[in-house]
Amino acid sequence: MRETGDEGGSDEKGAGGTRAGGERGLSRWMRAYLPELVYGANDGVVTTLAVVSGVTGAQLSTNVILILGFANLLADGVSMGASNVLSERSTPNEAERPSLREASRNGLATFGGFLVAGLVPLLAYLLPLPGGSAFAWACGLSALTLFGVGAGRALFSDRAWLQAGLEMLAIGAAAGSVAYGVGLLGRAITGGAG
Repeated sequence: MRETGDEGGSDEKGAGGTRAGGERGLSRWMRAYLPELVYGANDGVVTTLAVVSGVTGAQLSTNVILILGFANLLADGVSMGASNVLSERSTPNEAERPSLREASRNGLATFGGFLVAGLVPLLAYLLPLPGGSAFAWACGLSALTLFGVGAGRALFSDRAWLQAGLEMLAIGAAAGSVAYGVGLLGRAITGGAG
């Protein structure tokens, strides 16, 4: 289980005020669950964009994009959250093993990050966005999300925001490119059926 900090400690904003206490609580919560939120958000946007990219590369319909996108979003999101719970509970030493309730909080953070970020590529197909193709919008919105989540890590860690944002963007873009290429290859192999 991760350290969440000293409950009675003070912060640089001063002790006692409700606002400072609330900010301190939010900051402590973000520090405690930041790895799960980032893990979920990265996997959510990347896998959903991978589905969108693969289907687009194969030149299948928008209906297929949405059906597979939402199936991925929900099934993979639940799987990611459940896997996080099981991972947390798989320590060899019982004294170090978190309770199911504690582990479930980590799983919910992973699922939440996955669901929120994973919805982003699908928004391009659900919202009436101006000009350009829905796929271009999906890629652009996903890139902004990846960079934003990556850069946001700097608020709760010692990472530099630009480096953290670019790191997450590069990893996500590589995965999306692979999926698009697989879709193109699949279309070529099947003779464009679909």
